[in-house]
Amino acid sequence: MAFQRFIVCGDSYSEGMTDEVIDGKYRGWADRVADVMTTAHPDFTYVNLAVRGKLIGQVVEGQVPVALKLVTGKETLVSFHAGANDALRSGYQASIAIPLYQDAVRLIAKSGATLMLFTVLENTGNKGRGSEIWEKRFSEFNQGVRAVGAEVGAIVVDANQEKFFSDRRFLAFDRLHLNAEGHKRCADAVLERIGLPFDSSWRTPLPPARKTPWVIEKAITVVWFVTFALPWVVRRLMGKSSGDGRSAKYPTPVKWPLR
Repeated sequence: MAFQRFIVCGDSYSEGMTDEVIDGKYRGWADRVADVMTTAHPDFTYVNLAVRGKLIGQVVEGQVPVALKLVTGKETLVSFHAGANDALRSGYQASIAIPLYQDAVRLIAKSGATLMLFTVLENTGNKGRGSEIWEKRFSEFNQGVRAVGAEVGAIVVDANQEKFFSDRRFLAFDRLHLNAEGHKRCADAVLERIGLPFDSSWRTPLPPARKTPWVIEKAITVVWFVTFALPWVVRRLMGKSSGDGRSAKYPTPVKWPLR
């Protein structure tokens, strides 16, 4: 189907962190998908409401109402992805987060738009007790995503079916967000699901990685902890988010591409 409008709701994953930067904004998989969608419909417009650090409740309250006002029917594709930031928090409660997510999905589905959902990548290749806890939470959350997706007839993009995505080389140095290659492959996966031209090599695993000397690996971990992990912990303790004070990239429909 040639969609006339693409509306994106979510957090850093949908904002595009940490892809290449164009005109001061992260490009991201959604922009890459829009690059192809615009060639399929002469009146295509693009909206990206996603903001890094947002929790499900914030996406539902701040983005979904805006998206619903911009839906023009089935020819509008709405992408909804949230939940990872909730699951990463120490006070995460699945009994609250999953129903909140599912209710939002049902609300968007009632608009008549074509709806696209995403599971959270359960195994990112990271190790440690924290990663094990998050993997378990993500797995439970994903069950809720798949269930409500089947209920409303949404497109569900499930990276967990592609085991090679657990290769840490698809992640940026922060070990949390996709890098440019990760975003490119995600875009191709989405394009395949919606029936538009895509690069079929997105499923091809990267060649075997070279072994990093132990000393260098430890040094990298120290730099990562000081640069990313410690500031993340400090923000949690202070009740702050990386998205505080930030606005969406494209809050109103724009003709695409801008460049």
